[in-house]
Amino acid sequence: MSLSPAWGQTVTKLSEGFIYETAPFPSCHASTIVQASDGSLMAAWFGGQHEKADDVGIWFSKKLDTGWTAPVELANGIQYQWQQPVVDAKGKSWTVKRYPTWNPVLFQPKNGPLLLFYKAGPNPDNWWGMLMESKDAGKTWSQPVRLPEGILGPIKNKPIELADGTILCPTSNETPDEKDEWTVHFESTKDFGKTWTRTKPLNDPTKFGAIQPSLLRLGGDKLLAIGRSRQGSVFQMESQDAGKTWGEMSLTSLPNPNSGTDAVTLKDGRHILIYNHVTKQSMEWGGKRSPLNVAISTDGKEWKSILELENEPKKEFSYPAVIQTEDGKIHVTYTWLRQKIKHVVLELK
Repeated sequence: MSLSPAWGQTVTKLSEGFIYETAPFPSCHASTIVQASDGSLMAAWFGGQHEKADDVGIWFSKKLDTGWTAPVELANGIQYQWQQPVVDAKGKSWTVKRYPTWNPVLFQPKNGPLLLFYKAGPNPDNWWGMLMESKDAGKTWSQPVRLPEGILGPIKNKPIELADGTILCPTSNETPDEKDEWTVHFESTKDFGKTWTRTKPLNDPTKFGAIQPSLLRLGGDKLLAIGRSRQGSVFQMESQDAGKTWGEMSLTSLPNPNSGTDAVTLKDGRHILIYNHVTKQSMEWGGKRSPLNVAISTDGKEWKSILELENEPKKEFSYPAVIQTEDGKIHVTYTWLRQKIKHVVLELK
């Protein structure tokens, strides 16, 4: 597909396919993709009976020359609680409670272990952050640890690593529907998740209901956060000091039907955004999370939609994740009808 002469670029879909054809769970959502330190690709997502079901776990697959490996469950929400005063023969009574898990995020620091963040808990307003790590590019994983109180980790989309090694995580809070307060904030760690700092909520939820930001690099210490909103458009906000402080939130020209997005800054400085190009009018016609589109920007402000990855009315193609690998190719994963995770490889020239 060719772009207009003003953009003077060509985007090509090199391949597309499903990460798996069959799995031990009927429903899946919220994929993440990463290139590990050994150059291999791997993906994770949550899967179970349905979103919010107690059996939902974090599933993982690695791409080999022969294709993606069969999904394996890396984590779940099983919690063990010691009860008193009831005792067993050894003096203790334990109960087991399983909660759903949510929104895995894979991230490979330049000089550190591969990290897997995810959430566990009954719902998004009561979940907590969890972290696992792998020191051998995804072959083995540590036991999950719970993040400190008030820290969630990256909420849906990948962090970025700053020049000093700080991992800056885009995150957000969701409150129950009756409160209707969605806010964006950022969390930082300099030691791969052992200690943390966080900003305050950065948007007025009475003006913008926003969650799930992605981080783009505008050059120097300038960063741009863009993501999902309840205002009918993709939101944006800018930092001039590497995420320490942030400007006012505003809306871009791109529509958003209150659905997850993801974006990445490419090696040449351009930016790619994956999103549902769904307007209020198309929602009235039955569209919600279809089509799924690719947009490009040279400055993070003006965006041009350049490709439809999916377009089938009244179907769901959602919650994308996007990275650029060392060879320059662009990899996208996303939810396909809540039944499978699809993987698409693009080349932009």
